[in-house]
Amino acid sequence: MLLKSTTRHIRIFTAVIEKGELNPSDNMLTLDVDPDNELNWTDSSLKAVYGKFEELVTAYEGQDLTEYNLRRIGSDLEHFVRSLLQKGELSYNLESRAVNYSMGLPQVAVDQP
Repeated sequence: MLLKSTTRHIRIFTAVIEKGELNPSDNMLTLDVDPDNELNWTDSSLKAVYGKFEELVTAYEGQDLTEYNLRRIGSDLEHFVRSLLQKGELSYNLESRAVNYSMGLPQVAVDQP
């Protein structure tokens, strides 16, 4: 059975991708980061999200793979993405099809006199 967790910028599935299709899996998770391209990603910020994902999955090791646990991981990752945005390690993609400041307004540098 396919379980999933969907937040604004994080999607997790109990599945593997084969030939472009999601196939349910009892022991594999697939992470889809920012599927709508709302944010500008660097290699280091993307690696940080995947690293946090691995850390969270490891923390749940030995527990049942439930929709609730999957949603907790997804929610924690969404908060992590927000922290990267607030630290300036990510920025909004202003060319996205629908600009949505769902994680707060962008920081704008103020000119000092």
